[in-house]
Amino acid sequence: MTDLPPDGPTAGNGTASGAAARRRGRPPRAESADTRDRILTAAREEFSERGYEKTSVRGVAKAAGVDPALVHHYFGTKEQVFEAAITQSFAPAVEAPKAIEEGPLDGAGERLVRFFLGVWENPATRTPLLAIVRSAVTNETAAAVFRRIIATQVLRRIAGRLDLPDAELRAELAAAQLVGTAMLRYVIKVEPLASADPELIVARLAPVVQGHLTGP
Repeated sequence: MTDLPPDGPTAGNGTASGAAARRRGRPPRAESADTRDRILTAAREEFSERGYEKTSVRGVAKAAGVDPALVHHYFGTKEQVFEAAITQSFAPAVEAPKAIEEGPLDGAGERLVRFFLGVWENPATRTPLLAIVRSAVTNETAAAVFRRIIATQVLRRIAGRLDLPDAELRAELAAAQLVGTAMLRYVIKVEPLASADPELIVARLAPVVQGHLTGP
């Protein structure tokens, strides 16, 4: 009987079986990261264009070029997809507490206003923020996710820096002043606020925010 060569049918079948097993198993780590990033990018675009109500997991999957099961695998429900998408989009704004942490409290109002306006004035960071706000004001589920991120990643950090009995209320009032300004200037675009010079806004808004943070 003729011996089979090392690269004969047995070796070939082993290679094919290994490849099949890899295909059936988890994708390589680099491929997983790429797929996850594509899904997140597609989700941000879908939520931005359609809002929370009209965006679906199937639509996100189609935009990302993947099966809907993969969206569920990486993120779970539509609400969890939204949270992952806006957490990444909201990342620049999460740095807001640093404006208070990096200096004396008596100048925190101006630093916070400058930081906030800087994020909104930059088109690269403004566009995803607009998508978040629009979804939050039209859908309670989206609003709940947005509130949770704001509360845990921004307001509590600001309140912790103030070290006052009503610190949480002060932080929320300061945030309300800033978010209200953003709504009128960037979302509703009410004039003359929409086209006002940012330095004028800082001059008018900083003392008010400072009063919320450290005033009597």
